[in-house]
Amino acid sequence: MKHLLLVFLGGGLGSSLRFWIGTYLNSDKTGIPYGTFLANILGSLFIGIILGLALKNNTLSQNTILFLATGFCGGFTTFSAFAYENHVFLRSGDFMTFALYTIGSFVIGFAAVFFGMWLVKYF
Repeated sequence: MKHLLLVFLGGGLGSSLRFWIGTYLNSDKTGIPYGTFLANILGSLFIGIILGLALKNNTLSQNTILFLATGFCGGFTTFSAFAYENHVFLRSGDFMTFALYTIGSFVIGFAAVFFGMWLVKYF
């Protein structure tokens, strides 16, 4: 039950922060979801750092990993919003934005995870 509570609390914090970022950065004018993109990239970087620290130093407890990686990063990043936003791009025929957003999210997201782990390894 303790593990469930840690994930719940971390997820609530991550979801609240994602909501705040989306409120201020998702653009009604251009239709480009900068807030979702930023949350997914930052979340990828955060999880790379968190899990990199856990592997490097073995100093993060299972509870800390559950709270930060599973809870916070899980609540902060959002595949469902990403999928819906891409659906909207495709329905509207905006194939260029769809391609740039999808490819950019995957490439930069993966790079952020690797960069986070690299930061931990060398610093």
